[in-house]
Amino acid sequence: MTTALATAPTARQAQKVAFEANKLGKRLRREVGQAIADFNMIEAGDKVMVCLSGGKDSFALLDMLLFLREHAPIDFDIVAVNLDQKQPGFPAEVLPNYLTGIGVPFHIENEDTYSIVKRVIPEGKTTCSLCSRLRRGVLYRVAGELGATKIALGHHRDDILQTLFLNMFFGGKLKSMPPKL
Repeated sequence: MTTALATAPTARQAQKVAFEANKLGKRLRREVGQAIADFNMIEAGDKVMVCLSGGKDSFALLDMLLFLREHAPIDFDIVAVNLDQKQPGFPAEVLPNYLTGIGVPFHIENEDTYSIVKRVIPEGKTTCSLCSRLRRGVLYRVAGELGATKIALGHHRDDILQTLFLNMFFGGKLKSMPPKL
């Protein structure tokens, strides 16, 4: 009779996981670096405002830019920014604790766009377009106040496709977000 016991991964399994994670990290950093070079996204002396939503995409972007800042042939600065839109249940202490812990300068901007969106958009309708316009306006203002020369958002291929389809079906336009705005 055998019993199923929760066992820790073997050294070989742990080594394989670490190898795969390292391989994925290298690929992501290479592709981000290539996109930055292809579209001239970051130049020497830039101050890049990395917008953090609290999701995995923006955390990954910050991590990659911190790595690239240390290894890139050009010098640039990073400041992390979070727009606290006063959405109920958002854990306000998580980002400041994390950013302080890794030593990244940051700014938390408090702007109650959530109430505006809830007041203007009828229940059951999509809030994305108004929310994104309000958020973008606040982020542009904050970038100017902080002296940021570039804004980095954690958008990826799926976001670009979703924007394309939203514009096609709800706006009647064949338009998506460019890699560099």
